[in-house]
This record gives sequence, structure tokens and C-alpha cells, in this order.
Amino acid sequence: MTEPLEFDPFSEVFFDDPYDVYRHLRDEEPVYRSGRYGFWALSRFEDVTRAHLDWETFTSTRGVDLSMLTSDGPVPPIIILMDPPEHSRMRALVNRVFTPRAVAALEPMVREVVCSFLDPLRDRQDFDAIEDFAALFPVEVISRMLGVPEPDRQQIRHWLDLGLHREPGQMDPTPEGMEAMIASGAYFYELARDKRRHPGDDMLSRLCEVEVKRADGEATKLDDVEIAGFASLLGGAGAETVTKLVANAVVLFARHPAQWRKVLDDPSRIPLAVSEVLRYWPPSQYQGRYSTKPSVFHGVEIPAGVPVLLITGAATRDERVYEDPDRFDIGREPALALGFGYGVHTCLGAALARLESRVAIEEVAARWPVYSLDDEGLRRVRMSNVAGFSNVPVHVGSG
Repeated sequence: MTEPLEFDPFSEVFFDDPYDVYRHLRDEEPVYRSGRYGFWALSRFEDVTRAHLDWETFTSTRGVDLSMLTSDGPVPPIIILMDPPEHSRMRALVNRVFTPRAVAALEPMVREVVCSFLDPLRDRQDFDAIEDFAALFPVEVISRMLGVPEPDRQQIRHWLDLGLHREPGQMDPTPEGMEAMIASGAYFYELARDKRRHPGDDMLSRLCEVEVKRADGEATKLDDVEIAGFASLLGGAGAETVTKLVANAVVLFARHPAQWRKVLDDPSRIPLAVSEVLRYWPPSQYQGRYSTKPSVFHGVEIPAGVPVLLITGAATRDERVYEDPDRFDIGREPALALGFGYGVHTCLGAALARLESRVAIEEVAARWPVYSLDDEGLRRVRMSNVAGFSNVPVHVGSG
């Protein structure tokens, strides 16, 4: 047995590179308890997937990050904070928008948006893959779908970044982050009210018209708070995950040129490449749950009434499941994808995120087959349960 090692999801170690800590957790403390923050954590693939499937024991209704899970405040009425049957009824309202067929039909729009941000960079030798591209196009895509007016689309991203930011050692958002979340919620509430008065050909307008069967059996339309909740969730998840996934791909391919050559030689490998980026560096590093009753893993009891973190970033590097898991290899055989969650709370927009990421990598490869990183300029985000880069400076060409 090695010396105890702290898993602190609000530390510089976590923000920068938690994978040595994850390895320790899997091997020595697969059922981990944090004395500092009061949470428990599961890190092995089998345990994380088991907990995801057992939503009755590990509920989402108390929150999905530690700030909410340790608070007695009200929980917003959004789908990610619901369990069946309410979750199932709400999810059914937007499922049809994200079916494989429906998402495939979005590819021309997605490609047009991606190219609209890449084309202005064509004559530049140096740019930031985040600030000039990966941070911009995902929020544009999901905002178009939702019906957000063009002048407001990038503001959603700025609010989200502030709301997710965490200072080292702090579970809760900064005062600026709290203000941003309030502003975002108020914006989507007013947008929902406007869509009800002036409907268009967009998702929010359609949500204003649908009915949902309530727990008492009565069918009613969604109210403006519920519609705002849908918009906040879809806008946030649709912007943040793809931004981090695409930027992670840019960094990983620069560091693994043989893998990039495989992409250049055979672009049909890109979907598998997206899966491998998602496994190797998942943007969502953990998902928070709340235990409703005691459960036992490896002879250790997790009590009722405590926050539990399901550590995706550790599970997708578990050598009990993946051969040589610390090797980045786009030829790896497809496996169960945990990067977009699992079970009833599997990411609603997973197919769209994969499409956007594939198209982005295709278009980058077509324009810049040769590029390098400015490693001194690489910066990582400090966010609650989201990992990735805030800055990825690149130099294109061989010079």
C-alpha cells in the first residue's frame, strides 16, 4: 500500500494533469473519501458504469457538481437535474432533434459554420486554436438551433466560462461567475417569453408549443422557466464540450504526429480519432451524484446522504478495460464511450458533438496538414468538472 494521496478537484494538479492521481485512486483507493470536501469518489471503469446505471442510488436531483451537491439551495428545473420518470418525459421532448438521422441532416449547416471561422485564418501563420476557432463555432451551432439572435450568441459562451470557473481550493463559483449565471438564466427566460410571442423555426419556439405529461397525469405546456432551463443546458453543453474536445485534438495530434499522419492519409479514421480524444482527455472529467442509500464497492460502504463523484477521466484510463490506456492511439478498437456519460443521463447531444468534432478536424486537416504548438503559450482552464485548454497557440507550416 502506498502513502495516501489527496484527490482535490479544485487543485492545480487536477486542473493541469490529474492522471497520476487517477492511477493511484484506481489501484489503491477505488472507493475514495475526501476529508476536505466531504465527497466520495469512484474511479474504476466497472464501478463508474455501475453507478451511472443505478440512478435510484446515485441521484442527479441534488445537483451534478460539488457546489450544488453540498448546498441546501433550490435545484433548477432542468433535465440534467431530474431522474426518471420526470427525466424520461422531459428528454422525450427534444430527443427527436438529436436522433442520428436528424443530426446527420445538420452537417451542411455545421460545416458552413466551421468554415466561416476557419476561412479568415487561412492566410495567417499563427493563431489561437481556441480563441480564433474552437471557442467560437460550437456556440454558434447550438445557438442557431435554439433560436438565439446572432448578436447574442458569443455572449452565452462568456457567461458559461465565468460560471464554470473555479479558483483553486474553492467549490463555489466566483462572485463574477454567480453574476454570469444569473444573467444567463435571465437572458434565456426573456428569450423564452419572446419566442412564445413571436415563434420562429427553432427549437425554443417548438418547445413553447409541446405538452408534457406531469407526475399527476395532467398534460400541460412547458412554462418559461422550464424552457429557459432547456436552453441553458443545451446552450452550455453544446458550447463547452465541443470546444474542449476539438482543442484537445489539436494538442494531441501535434504531440503525436504519427497519429496525425494517419488522419491525413485516411480521413475516414476521423470518427475513431474523435472517440480516442474523448477517451484520452474527456472534457467532462467527472459527474456528481448524491447517494440516496448505502452501497458497497470493494468491501467499502458509501453511506447515504453524501456527494459521490463518478470520475470519467480515471475510468477511461483503466488498464482493467483498456490495453495500454496511456497510449494515444486512434486505431484503438471502439469501446463503450463514457466521455458523454452513461445510462439515463447519457449526453443528449452526443451525436451532434461527434459530428461537429469530426467536421472541425476534417477542415483543419484540409487547410493545415503541418502545424506546431507554441507550448509556452498553452493555458488550461480552471473549471468545475470540465477540463481542457483556454489557449492553444499554433504555428502553421514547417517554418
